[in-house]
Order: sequence, then structure tokens, then C-alpha cells
Amino acid sequence: MRIGIVCPYSFDVPGGVQNHVTDLAEALIGLGHEVSVLAPADEDSPLPPYVVPAGRAVPLPYNGSVARIAFGPVSTARVRRWITRGDFDVLHVHEPLTLSLSMLAVLSARGPVVATFHTAITRSRVLAAAQGALQIVLERITARIAVSALARKVQVEHLDGGAVEIPNGVTVAKFTGVAPLPGWPGECGPGEGGSVGFLGRFTEPRKGFPILRDAFVELARRRPGLRLLVAGPGDPDDLFDQFPADLRDRVTFLGLVPEEDKARMLRSVHLYVAPNTGGESFGMILTEALAAGTTVVASDLDAFRRVLDGGRAGRLFPTGDAAALRDALVDLLDDPARRAELTACGDQVVAQFDWPVVARRVLEVYAAAIEATDGRVIDQEWAEPGGPE
Repeated sequence: MRIGIVCPYSFDVPGGVQNHVTDLAEALIGLGHEVSVLAPADEDSPLPPYVVPAGRAVPLPYNGSVARIAFGPVSTARVRRWITRGDFDVLHVHEPLTLSLSMLAVLSARGPVVATFHTAITRSRVLAAAQGALQIVLERITARIAVSALARKVQVEHLDGGAVEIPNGVTVAKFTGVAPLPGWPGECGPGEGGSVGFLGRFTEPRKGFPILRDAFVELARRRPGLRLLVAGPGDPDDLFDQFPADLRDRVTFLGLVPEEDKARMLRSVHLYVAPNTGGESFGMILTEALAAGTTVVASDLDAFRRVLDGGRAGRLFPTGDAAALRDALVDLLDDPARRAELTACGDQVVAQFDWPVVARRVLEVYAAAIEATDGRVIDQEWAEPGGPE
């Protein structure tokens, strides 16, 4: 099958959707399919051979974060040329309602279109206000996928339709059997030692880092040797300034780690903490931590609860409650048997998220979309490749 995948966000900056697209493409290629990915990126960016750069993206605030997108006449022309040259059996776009390449691809498509929705905004005045304009895009989508129940809820409540729920995948093989960083995770005995980790934008409010910071500071005062390992974008001074001077030597900042080093970071701590406060439709980092064999402690968000099987595969604490997080850290650091039990359950849970398993479910949606269109070509002015560029 010839498959065209469109990512709306820049490949020059790492992110969850970009990682999803990359892993899906590689899983499909591994299953014997021909895949081309179109994404915003500079022409000289180091990209996988299956990725076609569509030019530089611009930053746009979105869902409590910053998305880097591409839109306009030049982007439109590149999308049309890529679709025409690709002659795809199916076009798979991600976040088609974002003002970027995915929307342009839907409007330019002439065959079956599958759309994946990642966002879980359950109340959106923007979606309601733009319903008429977005309806044109939605009507051209043959089949919809939502990465979580919350993302599917958006389809039902705001976008007048449903979606097949297929979760984000994780390439389990990339995370198993890797060695931790030198000197980590270190000793962990009753009442002392232990290491906890955080990966993400520590300056982004919805990631909840201050909750972890407060829990760590209080616990470190009475637990000698407790350490914190932080990875992600940001200025080191902005991180260390959040901690008392006498505890800063117990905080290690790795900065932005490449994807290939993420597994080592996750393997380097006794507990991985996800203190997020909201805006999460799935919880990709949780599946990665589970794949790495690390015990997970996470906010009791609906998306996290679903990934952790209601707390069977990881410890949940009340969202935003630093004291509850502190108590959870104490309990698990002092109970290696409980950590092992959670990790064993995590191994079972994460198997269903392994990318080859997830990719086969996506292929079923592709087949249904192709059958639904029955080879028909959409004949609209927007879709004409020879139209004005």
C-alpha cells in the first residue's frame, strides 16, 4: 500500500505528534508498506529518508503549549505537488483542524482520507465559533481515529461525529534492555536514597513540575541521598533557581535529550513522575516509562488513569496535590516489592501499545476508508493539482 502521512507540526522541534508520526511510519514500513511523510521542516534539517520537508514553520500558541506550523500559498503548492507525485492509496493526516499542512492536505486530497485527532479539549469556544468553516474540512475526511477516549469525546461533543479509538504506540524494543546513565539510579534503602525523574518542559504550567519540586524539596529534607533527574528543554538557571541552594547538588539536569537517549534516562530512576495538571489526551511518556521497566507515579488524570489501567500498572495521586505525591514517593521508594509488582503489570499493559500491534489496527482503518470511497475521486476546485499555486 502507498501511504501518505501528514504531520502539522515542525520536525525541527520534537513533540508528541511528531514522534507518533515517525513511529507509525516506521512501523508501517516494517510491515512492508511504502510510506511518505510530509511535515514542516527546513530543507537542510536532518530528517529520516521517508520525510519530505515542507519549509520552515512559525510558532503558534495552542492548547497550553506552542505548536510550530506551516500555512499559506507556498505550503499549499508543496502539499498539492506532494499528493500528486505520491499517488497514494490513502492519505493519513494528523490534527486536520490545526491551521497547517494537514488541513491543506485534506482540502487538496482526491482519494480516501484518514484523520487522527490527538487533542482532548472538551470545551472549546474556538471549535464552536469555527464550526461552519471546519465542516468543509470534516466532510472531506473518510474515517477518523482518536488516540484516546477524551480525544474521541471531542469528536462527539464538538465535531458532530465519532472516531475509532486507537491509542498512541510505543516501540517497546527501543526501551527494553538499555543501560542506565553512569551512577544512576543509585542506592535506595528504607528512609534514604532513591531517585525520581521528570521529562518535559519544566516551565510549561500544565506539565506540573512545581508540584514535583515541592514534593521533592520536602522529602529531600528528611531523606538523605534522594536525587532528582530532569530532562527536557529549558535554561538550567531557570530550573536550579526553583530549589533551595543546599539541595541543588541533588538535582541533575540533562537538558533536551535525543530520542535515542530517552530510554536511558527513564531507566536511570527508581520512579518516573508525571505530575501533569491537565490538557493530556493520552500520556505517551507513561507508556515509554513502562516499556523501560520504570515504576510510574502519575497525576490522576483520566488519560493517565486509562494508560495505567486504573492504577494497576502505576501509582496515581490526586492531581495538583504535592503532599499526596510526596507520600506516594515515600511508599514506593521504601517498598521494592510493590515497585516490582507495578512494573510487572506495566509489562503486560504496555504490550498492547507496541507499535506493530497499533499499526495493524491503523491499517484496518485504512482498508475501511479505501473500501468506503470505492476508488472514487473527489472533484472539487480545491482538489485540482493543476489549480492556482
